[in-house]
Amino acid sequence: MSEHRQDSGAKRAPHGRDGYPTALGASSPTSITLLGQDLAEDVMGKVGFGELSFWLATQRRPSPGETRVFEAVLAALADHGFTPTAIVTRLTYLSAPDSIQGALAAGLLGGGSRFLGVTEDTGRFLHGVLRSLDGDLPTDDASWDEAALRTVRAEREAGRFVPGLGHHVHKQGDPRTPALMRIAREEDLFGPHLSLFEAIGRVHPEVLGKRLPLNGAGVCGAALADLGLPIELLRGFALLARTAGLVGQLAEELRAPVANDVFLSVDLDNRPVDPTPYTPDPLTP
Repeated sequence: MSEHRQDSGAKRAPHGRDGYPTALGASSPTSITLLGQDLAEDVMGKVGFGELSFWLATQRRPSPGETRVFEAVLAALADHGFTPTAIVTRLTYLSAPDSIQGALAAGLLGGGSRFLGVTEDTGRFLHGVLRSLDGDLPTDDASWDEAALRTVRAEREAGRFVPGLGHHVHKQGDPRTPALMRIAREEDLFGPHLSLFEAIGRVHPEVLGKRLPLNGAGVCGAALADLGLPIELLRGFALLARTAGLVGQLAEELRAPVANDVFLSVDLDNRPVDPTPYTPDPLTP
């Protein structure tokens, strides 16, 4: 037997490091620990998946109120109908029914700036604005409105969109937004990110000349940021939620398939046209 195989079970400290520290999962021949808890005795059947997901990301156990807000976010983002992420999951399963993981991965890879990624974009945007404010944070609606007005004007002057504003379906108001704000208030977790986002909803018509809804993905980003979750991981929580939705899409596809109809509706309705050669942008005016 080679030296490598003889030592494969030993824990070494390569390059002088003292092993690979982790506060997450670890196993021994007789037990499994997770976050310092005995997985079988202290976690399974006692800790819900939403609570555990929060705990894993922050390495602190959330309060019941934090768990409620976090799970409300997951519910809000789990599924929103035949979005591109759902369609591509079903179509990938149609093409490769032997690869459930491929179908799920295909849908999750579509979580970008137009779908799902808005959660992170909004959280990052609000966090950046809050960090740029001089002095103490606003304490009343008038002060929040003043900060929001400056923010929307600055984005308009720079030719940028304010993330979390507008929705392609819920043009008169996204029903998820007031529901999540209410839950956050009930749990006393309506923090500065939600306050600024709510103020943007009040003042933006003064700058844009029209009223746009605060969308559900945006309010989820604000709520997650107020929970103190890592800003860099906000899209990850949106993808966590959508994974459950995509599993549901696949389960429904098994019972009531539509992917082949979607494929055929495009394939049989194609219309040949003459090629349009690509022309690079000129390097000089």
